[in-house]
Amino acid sequence: MQNKPTIAAVVGPTASGKTSLAVELALAFGGEVISADSMQIYRGMSIATAKPTREEMKGVVHHLIDFVEPTDSFSVSDYVTLADQSVRDVLSRNKLPVLCGGTGLYVRSFLDNIQFTQEKHDPALRASLNERYRTEGGESLLAELRTFDPETADQLHPSNSKRIIRAIEVYRLSGITMSEAVRRSRSVPSPYHCVMVGITYADRQKLYDRINLRVDRMMEAGLLEEARQFYSSPVGTTAAAAIGYKELKPYLDGTDSLEACVERLKQETRRYAKRQLTWFRKDAGVHWIEADRVENVFQKASEILSENYNSSLCR
Repeated sequence: MQNKPTIAAVVGPTASGKTSLAVELALAFGGEVISADSMQIYRGMSIATAKPTREEMKGVVHHLIDFVEPTDSFSVSDYVTLADQSVRDVLSRNKLPVLCGGTGLYVRSFLDNIQFTQEKHDPALRASLNERYRTEGGESLLAELRTFDPETADQLHPSNSKRIIRAIEVYRLSGITMSEAVRRSRSVPSPYHCVMVGITYADRQKLYDRINLRVDRMMEAGLLEEARQFYSSPVGTTAAAAIGYKELKPYLDGTDSLEACVERLKQETRRYAKRQLTWFRKDAGVHWIEADRVENVFQKASEILSENYNSSLCR
């Protein structure tokens, strides 16, 4: 910590209030926000991914939002490279970088300073695994992955086709499991001292109520039309996995009612929030704030950041 510049990070489940807190911290400490959301990177898709509006940004500069075409691929390695560039840029202007997002893999890969090596690829193997995922489903491939890399398998959801297929591919081509490859990639310490604040709710139902309300507001804001436009254009497999579109597709295809699709969207979002909490709960470095038990979340987060700020490098 002694010779490392401080950066802040605001993490937690969807609809918990991360964006608002990150903006307020940036305003108070003279900072800029760097997104850690794997779907907010894509152009368009604004309502479904809950991108902050200009009003919600309150004049704070935001990085790594709305810059990748939905048809393009974007990897964790790409994110770590760009996040590091953004952090260095913000620090060079004597401002505080405030990382904000719920994509745990992005956050952890950047904060752990993961070193990505040149990866081997086999187009034929990739095509075969993609076809198997399409015909057999994610549970089948996840079960196969668990036979040689249970550590990685336990961290993945059956719907995460990209990560499951890549983990199998890495082992098939190198003989090294993805979990072992990750361990080897953590050999270089991070150049930053990070103060992580996590938002959670003691009463899980209160978080779920916030999620349900957010979905209702998304629908009022035009999510259905955004989904219709999304499916009218070519999209990549990663962008297509965004929660908010695929749940509405049965209605757009005329195979289910809008009410049923909206309820499914709420359910899938609640499940996603639960997975996010499970991921971040494993991180001992997070300073948790229970938003439903704290009178002023911003004040509490400010105290945590101030107490853990690297004073030797404070502006």
